[in-house]
Amino acid sequence: MPYRRLPNTDQSRLRALKIALEKLEDQDFTHQIVNFKTIHEAESILGVFENQMQQYRQSLKNQFEANKRYQKLVGNVRMYISHFIQVLNLSVIRGDIKKEHKKLYQLDPEVNNIPDLTSDAALLHWGKCIIDGENERLRLGGFPIYNPTIAKVKVHYEIFKENKLNQKLYQSNTARTLEELGNLRTKVDEIILDIWNQVEANFKNENPYSKLQKCKEFGLVYYYRKGEKKVVPEQAEKQNK
Repeated sequence: MPYRRLPNTDQSRLRALKIALEKLEDQDFTHQIVNFKTIHEAESILGVFENQMQQYRQSLKNQFEANKRYQKLVGNVRMYISHFIQVLNLSVIRGDIKKEHKKLYQLDPEVNNIPDLTSDAALLHWGKCIIDGENERLRLGGFPIYNPTIAKVKVHYEIFKENKLNQKLYQSNTARTLEELGNLRTKVDEIILDIWNQVEANFKNENPYSKLQKCKEFGLVYYYRKGEKKVVPEQAEKQNK
């Protein structure tokens, strides 16, 4: 006999519930294939589960779209921080700014390389260092750096910071809806299993082929093991003999 396997995707879980409930619509009290308590539980969770699936898909879509916008902002702030440091280094090389003033930006006076800006953490760190350092140098009487100005750098830095926080909120919301969906899956699987057990029990006295066909009408899914002989109608089985 082939073996039965519960759905393993959300869509197949939804389909299993809908097929079973549709088949059980005309069931009456005189012959209950599945008891009404289980049917009521299935009807109750169906809408909740479908709604939660939609919420998760929407959360995932929102996060994906927000991430595309966020990556563009990351590129912008990285470019502005990098360009500002390059201009600062050139100003030091020309002698327009004292070399020791680079310490105000947490930069090594003897190194003219751009710090590693590949991570968000690095952008947060160096953005703050550059803004604080330029403000402190100006307070000490220095001339401002132009192209880009520190005001321009700060605008992009603040937009980046704000959207980084928003990204965390999107990620948190997606994780929450996924967790809620996962909790529902457990309950849905229990109800589907209950329905399938009752359906199989109802047709237990049927011959194997008839039992399989009738159970499949209620959404039960069967799989044959490798090399396993398929169940055929009794008439065909007798002919083969």
